[in-house]
Amino acid sequence: MAGKSAVILLSGGIDSATAAAIAKQQGLELNALSFCYGQRHERELESARKVASFLQVQSHRIIEFDLRAIGGSALTDRIEVPKGRSETEIGQGIPVTYVPARNTIFLSFGLALAERIGSQDIFFGANQLDYSGYPDCREEYIRAFEQMANLATKAGVEGKSRVKIHAPLLRMTKAEIISTGLKLGLDYGLTWSCYDPLHDDRACGRCDSCQLRLKGFEVAGAVDPIRYADH
Repeated sequence: MAGKSAVILLSGGIDSATAAAIAKQQGLELNALSFCYGQRHERELESARKVASFLQVQSHRIIEFDLRAIGGSALTDRIEVPKGRSETEIGQGIPVTYVPARNTIFLSFGLALAERIGSQDIFFGANQLDYSGYPDCREEYIRAFEQMANLATKAGVEGKSRVKIHAPLLRMTKAEIISTGLKLGLDYGLTWSCYDPLHDDRACGRCDSCQLRLKGFEVAGAVDPIRYADH
């Protein structure tokens, strides 16, 4: 795929950064998309900018809209972010940090950009192993969106090109994702995962996302380079 353009959904977290690094290693020119959607952890956008610069992307757009108008999530509403949950609790059910239809919205923007620049490839850091139970991170969802995408675009209907949704991390554990990124030379000190950051730029260390991240580094035998308040 060397020399081709690809769209990468770049949140600033471990998964999206690693997916972007994989795309870059394949020789693709990266067009990154990040989103300011009223999220509690808007701090992640600073990391998205740093990762985009580190990977020398071809373009980086930050799109603004406000999902607080819809709410229904601890990330966009006045709902407390769960802290200190056990691995069993994290692995069961859909948590209150799930943002209704978020990945569908993100991928729709990605699809629009892909059609605009003539790209057939969208990279998405979805993972269905070490994740917090989000329904829009599953393979069935990704393949369904891909099918819809090729019915919904001018290029798809005219048969000029077919969009492919790439989810290279889908079946990896968090430790495997981190090990892959380190082998690719990715600097995880630039990334951000915490859902409820402190004002002094430390991660809380106790939300589900922090716990999954910390466990991933521990199992990978690596040191997490970001600062934590508690873990």
